[in-house]
Amino acid sequence: MRLLEAARDVIRRQGFAATSVHDLCAEAGVTKGAFFHHFRSKEELGVAAAEFWAETTAALFANAPYHGPADPLERVLAYVDFRKSIMAGDLAQWTCLVGTMAQEVYGSHPQICEACADSIFDHAATLEPDIAAAMVAYGIEGDWTAASLARHTQAVLQGAFILAKASGDRGVALETVDHLKRYIELLFQRPAKTERAP
Repeated sequence: MRLLEAARDVIRRQGFAATSVHDLCAEAGVTKGAFFHHFRSKEELGVAAAEFWAETTAALFANAPYHGPADPLERVLAYVDFRKSIMAGDLAQWTCLVGTMAQEVYGSHPQICEACADSIFDHAATLEPDIAAAMVAYGIEGDWTAASLARHTQAVLQGAFILAKASGDRGVALETVDHLKRYIELLFQRPAKTERAP
């Protein structure tokens, strides 16, 4: 568990390639012998870290408040609001481990990339029932599906993380998520709510 938590934190800070076994052991407070007792290689740890990320984030999102609204579209929009609300603090604390690894390892470590893809696409799939219900409730028929919109939300969020890392500016990520919310409202032909100045 300590090595997986260390992998989550160190890789988000400095990337997979730049993270050594020594770094992981130092962060976890264990010896290299302990590392190799649990994992045959850094790649094997990378797969386990992606799976650990999927499990722990699934629990976070399963208990998040966006499931509360009765209206399915409100649940989808509340999901976007929730994602925006957790973009706080140091970049490494709120950016995505599996997105970070997938960008680095897609051509070099296929097993890690597959585990990252499973995490991202499985999370996207959790949004599909609410999107599908909203399409029915709002009478939406188009050349897109609940699954494609669910995947699009993840594409926007991963892109927001990249822009924030590239610029060092959390605000760039926040405005990207705001555009995602506007886009969803437009798809469902619902006027965006405007906030009035106090």
